[in-house]
Amino acid sequence: METEQLKENLELVEKLKNVPVLHSFGKKDINKLLSFSNVKKYSAGEMIIEEGSYDNWIYFLIDGNVRIIKNSEEIDTLRRTGDIFGEMCVIDGCPRSASIQAMDDVSCLATDVSFIDRLYNEDKVAFCSIFYQMVAEVLACRLRETSGELARVKEELQMLKSVNNKGG
Repeated sequence: METEQLKENLELVEKLKNVPVLHSFGKKDINKLLSFSNVKKYSAGEMIIEEGSYDNWIYFLIDGNVRIIKNSEEIDTLRRTGDIFGEMCVIDGCPRSASIQAMDDVSCLATDVSFIDRLYNEDKVAFCSIFYQMVAEVLACRLRETSGELARVKEELQMLKSVNNKGG
């Protein structure tokens, strides 16, 4: 059993090396992150995060696909190894803004970020710097996507308004 678990851990470390947002972490930092993390597995349809809940967990998608649900409506999906979810609640301390549901069999690296409070001096500063830079990159990418989507919707609304004004 221990050999199988060791093999799974080695496979996980290899997958994590390929996660773009973790490239800035050194081996020591990845090992520290792993020491405060668990691999969690979910079946299709299982809720990973409930909208409105509170906790200190951030998730890195390893395998599978998840849907993001806001007010009972699917608003997006995450499909890439390394996609992050659960970070907003951790950053601002507000309740979870959406639910996350497994679309198929899903494996995640779940990290309890309250461990940062247990780091000391230089370790804490260095790790926080890398960790929050990673989260900032993810949020900046999502903001760019959302801004582009908003611009497209505004353009569509303007076109509809223009058509309606010509027709009436």
